Amino acid sequence: MFDIIAILIPIILAICIVLVIRIINDTSLRKRLAETQTEKSIVEKILDTQSEQRSRSLISWGVSILSIGISVTIVGLLDLNANDPLAYGIIFIACGLSLLVAYILTKQKTNT
Repeated sequence: MFDIIAILIPIILAICIVLVIRIINDTSLRKRLAETQTEKSIVEKILDTQSEQRSRSLISWGVSILSIGISVTIVGLLDLNANDPLAYGIIFIACGLSLLVAYILTKQKTNT
């Protein structure tokens, strides 16, 4: 059990860093829009674009977290521990595949 926790710590740390950067960027954009007193139509267009980006991001995160969960389950079933490079390889392969799947899904969403 502790081996899986040791594997998940860097992954959770990376997710937290990404979330903090995203929150900072969103807040700074909204602050700049409020300070410059931009026209309402432009603000609505920017916020609509952000909404589309959020939906694409949610698809990416959903697929990524699902694949990480599956890969960690596989690592657990194979009785691998944190010292086995194969455990990290399985997780990174799953993450890479999830990014490719998310790209394909979001590309299909924008084409339709």
